Amino acid sequence: MFVDYFLYLCSRFENYHKPITKTNNYNKKMINQQLLNPQSIVVIGGSNDEHKPGGAILRNLKQGGFKGDIHVLNPKEDVVQGIKAYHDMKDLPNTDLAILVVAAKYCPDYVDFLTEHKGVRAFIIISAGFGEETHEGALLEQHILDTCEKYGAALIGPNCIGLLTTNHHSVFTRPIPALNPKGADFISGSGATAVFIIDSAVSKGLQFNSVWSIGNGKQIGIEDVLEYMDEHFDPEHDSKVKLLYIENISEPDRLLKHARSLIRKGCRIAAIKSGSSESGSRAASSHTGAIASSDTSVHALFNKAGIVRCYSRDELTTVGCVLSLPEMTGRNVAIVTHAGGPGVMLTDALSKGGLNVPKLDSAIGEELKALLYPGSSVANPIDFLATGTPEHLGTCIDFCEKRFDNVDAIVVIFGTPGLVPCDEAYAVLHEKMLTCKKPIFPVLPCVNAANREVQEFLAKGHVNFADEVELAEALTRVISTPKPATTDNLCPEVDLKEVRRIIDSIQEDGYIAPDQVRALLQAAAIPVVPEKVSSNRDELVAAAREMGYPIVVKVVGPVHKSDVGGVKLNVMDDHQLEAEFDRMMQIPDATAVMIQKMISGTELFIGAKYEPTFGHNVLCGLGGIFVEVLKDVQFSLAPLSQPEAQHMVRALKSYKIIQGMRGQKGLNEELYVRIIMRLSTMLRYATEVKEMDINPLLADSEHVTAVDARIRVEKKK
Repeated sequence: MFVDYFLYLCSRFENYHKPITKTNNYNKKMINQQLLNPQSIVVIGGSNDEHKPGGAILRNLKQGGFKGDIHVLNPKEDVVQGIKAYHDMKDLPNTDLAILVVAAKYCPDYVDFLTEHKGVRAFIIISAGFGEETHEGALLEQHILDTCEKYGAALIGPNCIGLLTTNHHSVFTRPIPALNPKGADFISGSGATAVFIIDSAVSKGLQFNSVWSIGNGKQIGIEDVLEYMDEHFDPEHDSKVKLLYIENISEPDRLLKHARSLIRKGCRIAAIKSGSSESGSRAASSHTGAIASSDTSVHALFNKAGIVRCYSRDELTTVGCVLSLPEMTGRNVAIVTHAGGPGVMLTDALSKGGLNVPKLDSAIGEELKALLYPGSSVANPIDFLATGTPEHLGTCIDFCEKRFDNVDAIVVIFGTPGLVPCDEAYAVLHEKMLTCKKPIFPVLPCVNAANREVQEFLAKGHVNFADEVELAEALTRVISTPKPATTDNLCPEVDLKEVRRIIDSIQEDGYIAPDQVRALLQAAAIPVVPEKVSSNRDELVAAAREMGYPIVVKVVGPVHKSDVGGVKLNVMDDHQLEAEFDRMMQIPDATAVMIQKMISGTELFIGAKYEPTFGHNVLCGLGGIFVEVLKDVQFSLAPLSQPEAQHMVRALKSYKIIQGMRGQKGLNEELYVRIIMRLSTMLRYATEVKEMDINPLLADSEHVTAVDARIRVEKKK
């Protein structure tokens, strides 16, 4: 029965929160070989002036060693950078890829002609002045898109810096990073930011396989590039590191699907999502609304996918360097250094981030110490002194690799002590990084004093973390990012048919009535405390006698009951109940009074907020006033699998309270996790629910029971 109804709901609601952002459905097939590996390229607007985009892009194509034919269209020049220039597009030979570096108003005519008459099936439009500026520009952009759709042509841009691959350097910017098929794939929603990120990466030695500047992303956006990389992934030859700079997530479901799929195939992904502040948002009327935002939804999406979230250019490239090295299998780090201070700072930063710098085996440590100069320390950090030799460095690394069992990764800090050049030490480090199974993270801080030696080390294909604390922060981000969530699980105990019946029966937008709240929670198999709601005093007295005193009395109507004196605990008899009823019915906006059986336990919280395109963001944490005061909450996107819900609970700073401490029994964590899952299943098929709080749930070692809840719905389109 559940399976049949689930299939029905899937057919009805499977696209319930997909955005309507692209009218075309052909873009997934638009990344083609003419774009990725063209045999011929024409630069429309190519120039002899390398300080102009048309000149710079032609220079980069030539210097990048493009093996195919390069053509140039320039009506005023006969020869451009040694290449014959065509004056009229009618004279151009057939070409795979066209790069347009001309005013926006001319671009539609070029695209029309080149697709129809010259066989062009890929375009990179550098030009600005389209939909990012004016309505007229948006019309030009749409015309170009329609033409590309008609002829099956790929479109990068407009308003971008171009596309950089190992096949062709179709960008006008510098620096051109070292390209390597095993380097990172970088996709950026901003051209200028891409340049700055590349510059940061080059200084660290991070190499690239490709750089995609999508510009306005009219046809090919970040989700499209990820989809192509996912569906065409070759584990033997393709890059396994993806870096993203995102300004707008237009299709979260696709981003989640393909990022998660790539990571499961062995890739590692890090991303910046800019534009996360929400100044001027409406005043929230629930705890969830006050905490959750579109940015928490982004964070939840990244966690669900397994994407490492970064917040700055340098952080992204530092994390990229970490991802380019072998993955850590544990949290134990050995520090090998000839400088005590940086080793101490790194120890502090790693410990703060939840990684361990363990004490090393004393007997083996004494063996190592005997091979070093007197005064060396082997406690971890292993400090072999400023006078230590390259051989000493190699010996320390060998002990960490082969002898110390409680070491998962090695950080080597080695600058120039001003006594001898670093060449020999860096040669040893180079050899060990090629042969050791445990990842080695090189911290070479003297990028000025030992610039030559550092650059030669980077030229061998290595990366460098010039600052040990930045490395620790990057490692923390990588280690603390959850693995991709398992396939979405739905809880069969949730009565989806009843959920839909209740939602469909609601007539007005806003906070729904207590009996409807209770019915929804029961349909979701969430335990609720016995209660009665009425505006009749005698009915409540009779109900209280049946459920048994003590009871809790609450006003119905005002949103924040506690703020208006609308909650009274431990009501012990009929007389006290009657007095509280009379008082509460005088509170402004009061419509009725609710009584509930008085139960005890630790207060927990579950909430949810609907974000357009993302779906429901589900939150959990301590309940009562603590959710507002401490804001110790975790969040994830519905629906939640068991590992996701469990990770949320165990990531709370207050998790020790749930576990039990100082002789107190722990709470029923398994049931709390299951209730989170049930709620997320309900929400997946009740998109009309825009905000909700279950606060508190009272929990003990056996039970987790919803005591109070508010649910706000919007059914108007």
